[in-house]
Amino acid sequence: MGRERGLRGIARAWIHVLVRPRTFFASRVRRGDQAPGLTFAVAVAVVFTLGWLATDPTIVPGIAESKALSAAVVVAVVLALAAPVGLHLTAAVATLSLLVASIEVRDGIRLRERGGVSETVQIVAYASAPLALGGPAIPELRFVCGVYAVVLLLVGVRVVHGTSPARTVVAGVPPAVVGYGVGYRVIEAGRTAFGG
Repeated sequence: MGRERGLRGIARAWIHVLVRPRTFFASRVRRGDQAPGLTFAVAVAVVFTLGWLATDPTIVPGIAESKALSAAVVVAVVLALAAPVGLHLTAAVATLSLLVASIEVRDGIRLRERGGVSETVQIVAYASAPLALGGPAIPELRFVCGVYAVVLLLVGVRVVHGTSPARTVVAGVPPAVVGYGVGYRVIEAGRTAFGG
């Protein structure tokens, strides 16, 4: 079965990862195939940004005289720079965390078998799916979407890399904090929502 392209393919992947994450990560994450994941992550980031801009126009910087033009520049920067860089930064943290989680001390130090960097990039990308709904300036909504993204990240790490529950947490929590907590401002939303 070939991968669907375009918005329809992204929408189907989005629904699939939200509804059946184990099946999705087992069947859709493939070695050396980062492009669909990158496209997916960029789409999520753009939708998040559009939702945020639509509900909180005060975040639009004064780049141009027109608010609409300034907002368009923000979306373009997210599309071309922030989303790809954020994805790869988060995936780098995930790769390092996974490396630490893979250390095994038994008859010397060795690394457990796991998937590669490409698979990790895809897990981080697809796990961000709920954050497409987290853009509006509603802290409770953003927080819930962020928590679901963390759960999806942990499921993806466990399914793709075959980690134990404890190793999954060690591998998944640091990139979740960096990518979703800081990048998508889920930690700030939690503090706002729950008075922290």
